[in-house]
Amino acid sequence: MHINRLDLNLFVVLDAIYTEGNITRAARTLNLTQPALSHALGRLRAIFNDPLFTRRGSLMMPTPLTRSLIGPVRQSLKTLATSVRQANAFDPATTTRVFTIGLRDVLETQILPPLLTQMETMAPGVDLVSARIDRRDMESELAAGVLDMAVDVLFQTSRNIHHAQLVRDHQVVVLRDGHPAAAGPLTLDSYLDQRHILVSSRRAGQGLEDLALARIDRHRRVALRCQQYFAACRVVSRTDLLLTMPEHYARWANQGLPNRIVPLPLDMPPLDIYLYWHENADADPAGLWMRALLRQAVEALAPM
Repeated sequence: MHINRLDLNLFVVLDAIYTEGNITRAARTLNLTQPALSHALGRLRAIFNDPLFTRRGSLMMPTPLTRSLIGPVRQSLKTLATSVRQANAFDPATTTRVFTIGLRDVLETQILPPLLTQMETMAPGVDLVSARIDRRDMESELAAGVLDMAVDVLFQTSRNIHHAQLVRDHQVVVLRDGHPAAAGPLTLDSYLDQRHILVSSRRAGQGLEDLALARIDRHRRVALRCQQYFAACRVVSRTDLLLTMPEHYARWANQGLPNRIVPLPLDMPPLDIYLYWHENADADPAGLWMRALLRQAVEALAPM
């Protein structure tokens, strides 16, 4: 027997005949015609290669196979009905569910604290998984349900992936207090006169600011390439290196450090952050709730 031959409605028919013990009453209960119900019973008999019920007068008596099936069938139907009710009447205070969100580490440190603060009181039974994402796999993982949603910069996706802007950010420059370049306004020339830190997960290649500089035929010296903005900010506090980074994260990562944050003297487009989800989850009550909560968490970040 192949599972793809099974039809959920057939198990509803099996349960109704078992409960009523009569084809006519079972058809009335399911609001079906008697021929339609008899046809469904015929399909079940073919699938299981068993009569399932034998007629004794007006009664339909279950076979041993039916008696062994009815318990698991009823439990499965009950579980499915409960799941449907819970999905249509989502209550974060009582639900138990795991959400998986695709987040880059630079966003994780900003978004998770306010998000978990809200979830702790609003949804104590909801658990969260923050997973690193590869943009090449994001669409397929959203489609497969491996990810419930993802947060990243704007990039091209198919029409099956919906997105909404969360944050409009800009690049700024971080330098230590007392840095010679901090004596006056930072100009493009004084910016390019310095040595720089580039934060990237890649071992080679240019940053966004390097691409912007190349368009005006300028370049800078990258003296350090590292993987974490958090570490780079601490290097800045002890050296004369300059760090260019997103402003929201710069405000957070440099708290308690003797660093200054100044405008980047280079024309660059905004660094916008977007929330992504698959169209299949567009109307899901649980997904709608989590996306709204994530928006609130982002809005709770310190204003720039």
